[in-house]
Parts: sequence; C-alpha cells; structure tokens
Amino acid sequence: MNVRSRELPPTRPSVVLTLAHLLERLERSPTPVNADQYRSVVAHLVQEFESVKPGEMLDAVLDSYPAAAELYENLQYQHAGLCRSALEFSLNAELQARDAIDQARRAAGQ
Repeated sequence: MNVRSRELPPTRPSVVLTLAHLLERLERSPTPVNADQYRSVVAHLVQEFESVKPGEMLDAVLDSYPAAAELYENLQYQHAGLCRSALEFSLNAELQARDAIDQARRAAGQ
C-alpha cells in the first residue's frame, strides 16, 4: 500500500499581498481597530511568511507595505538583524537603545 503524505499547496502570492495590504490598512487606520482582528491578520501573515520563499515577489510586497516589512524583519531578526532597514536608521536605533539602557542603569543605581 502506498501512503502519500499530504502536501500543502504552495503559498499564493495573492494571499501574502492581500494580508500585507490589510495589515497596512489596519496600521494606518485613523480610527481604533479591533485588537482581535489585528492579531488575526498578523498571525495569518506570519504563517504565510513561514511558507513563502524569499525572492522578487516577496521583496516587492515588502517594499510596498512597510507594516508587513517591519513584521517580516522582526521575524527574521535572529538570523539577519535589521536586514530591510536602512543602515543609518538601524545604527540610530541601536544608539538610542544603548542610551536608554544606560539611563535605566543610572536610575536604578540611585
């Protein structure tokens, strides 16, 4: 008897694109958004990011949707650092983090 494992269909670019667009709309909404809806969109997008292969399609989506790009970068941080952020922005963020840590240490010592 041949038992075949069930293969999932490849991620369709339209799913990632749709979720990235929806996340961007939620992020930029002038009115408060439902937290459960936001978490659901993020969770689904994270799931899609896990199955999508890096390449031109993914780069185009991330270039077009900053909220999705930030999420993707956070998911990849342990492997690639701030891979999609401009170097100057990354450096300034690191310097600000160091300053905040130093201030907290000084405040704790008083």
